Amino acid sequence: MTHPNSNDSSYAVVTQPSPISNFGLVLTVYILYLVGFVAAITALIGVIIAYLQREKADELCRSHFEFQIRTFWMGLLYLFIGALTIHFGVGLLVLIWWIVWTVLRCVKGLLALNAGESIRDPNTWGFG
Repeated sequence: MTHPNSNDSSYAVVTQPSPISNFGLVLTVYILYLVGFVAAITALIGVIIAYLQREKADELCRSHFEFQIRTFWMGLLYLFIGALTIHFGVGLLVLIWWIVWTVLRCVKGLLALNAGESIRDPNTWGFG
């Protein structure tokens, strides 16, 4: 009798499909980013998901994950600059821009995902 961990080829390795597709995870990350305005921790959870799934994803989902990762880091930069300059008055404008910019990027990403389209330039500061 051979052990299941031995090199005996009579034991087949059965892999289970993921319970959530990459498409579903891309959608989840966009939602987590939007909820992040109320509970900031969800944005951090979203970027972690995007980092963990980026290399495993197909080309379409990979472009969205890269777009989401870039959105997180650029948004964090906007947030930081806005917080630093809030006392000079310009900080409030930066923070308002950060909210509008983030919402527009998430909506643009959601619309592209719904249409089955990848993000053409995930590294842009614009809206993809």
